[in-house]
Amino acid sequence: MTQTLIDITTKLDELGHTVTCAESCTGGLLAAELTRLPGSSNWFNMGYVSYSNQAKKQLLNVNETTLRHYGAVSEECVREMALGALINSKANYAISISGIAGPTGGSAEKPVGTVWFGLATKQRIWAKNYQFNGNRDTIRTQAVEYALRFLRQYLYR
Repeated sequence: MTQTLIDITTKLDELGHTVTCAESCTGGLLAAELTRLPGSSNWFNMGYVSYSNQAKKQLLNVNETTLRHYGAVSEECVREMALGALINSKANYAISISGIAGPTGGSAEKPVGTVWFGLATKQRIWAKNYQFNGNRDTIRTQAVEYALRFLRQYLYR
């Protein structure tokens, strides 16, 4: 993960851009990883840990209808989370994560390990999902790694 993080920080420094994150199932692990390297204050100003639906609505302006109709672990929710974080932080990029880390909480439609990711810029919002395997800690770690690769892929396109 270190090389991915170095690539991201190098590109953000080069562009003079900033990134923020809106996390649910990872509970701040992405923000911790983004600020692990010295100098991160140049490109990371704030992040949002919105574990509950109430926090998603209050901090990120996720619509109640979105949560009721699609759920917190959905493409629609991570898109709104990323957009809310982007607007509130005035960053150039926002990454969002919402998923089911387990060991409980899964369903046939959304089993444990289901994680959605959003990436917002001022021009567009992307969303992807992935099904991870393992225990709670493994799923959360894999989600952070995936989110960083998602951002790196966009920055180096």
